[in-house]
Amino acid sequence: MTTLPWHGVLVATALPLNEDLSPDFGAYAEHCRWLVANGCDGVVPNGSLGEYQTLTPEERARVVETAVAAVGPERVMPGVAAYGAAEARRWAEQARDAGCGAVMLLPPNAYRADERAVLGHYREVAEAGVPVVAYNNPYDTKVDLTPALLARLHGEGLIVGVKEFTGDVRRAYELAEVAPGLDLLVGSDDVLLELCLAGAAGWVAGYPNALPASCVALYRAAVAKDLETALPLYRLLHPLLRWDSKTEFVQAIKLSMDLAGRRGGACRPPRVPLTPEQEAAVRAATEKALAEGLR
Repeated sequence: MTTLPWHGVLVATALPLNEDLSPDFGAYAEHCRWLVANGCDGVVPNGSLGEYQTLTPEERARVVETAVAAVGPERVMPGVAAYGAAEARRWAEQARDAGCGAVMLLPPNAYRADERAVLGHYREVAEAGVPVVAYNNPYDTKVDLTPALLARLHGEGLIVGVKEFTGDVRRAYELAEVAPGLDLLVGSDDVLLELCLAGAAGWVAGYPNALPASCVALYRAAVAKDLETALPLYRLLHPLLRWDSKTEFVQAIKLSMDLAGRRGGACRPPRVPLTPEQEAAVRAATEKALAEGLR
């Protein structure tokens, strides 16, 4: 394991579903173990890739419990996003009580929150007493955690890192200037190399769900600034990695899992299946990667 629980390759885990779309907790436990066996440092249950928004509270709690039992609490960083700060704090307390070393938290996303609301949200969840990694995804939340705002959150001791999903690699350098102690985590797979070269301390990753060994090899080479190894691998993987930034990322990654011999399967509504054109594109890119020996 890496030194801190939010460092390294942390897989935002997809959730296998049964035919009736109930969670298959046995398959999920096996998936978490398989990811760690293939070099991943940990897992992030109940992120968007895990379709947490569609889970009942009982299902969501059991997802965390299943991951902890499968790979140990030190390797689990649950997503604790919720519409209200009180609910998000309760999920953080559940993670803390399960022994998890950190949690990942979106800003308030029921409306376009201003800076005061964002600060209040993170202050409330910080009361749970577990390190918080902020998740900046202004496309979905309509709330942008700018470098200046992240610096304020970090300065108050409310966050230890940020999963940066804007795709704007320039922010890495501004963050290093205004919040030098704040850890940057790659949030979108298709800017992995750029953000690792800029000093990222971790990757909250999507595509290792399907190709963990190759993704881990890419990450290790990137943080070591071994471009001779990283760049060819990045070029091979990029047609898949860019799906992580598309609306249909869950369906795409689950399809790639199926093609790689893993348990991907269907998604819960409101997600709908890929269009024939999308499926063909994901299928072609995945089959090419597998033919090149990526795993």
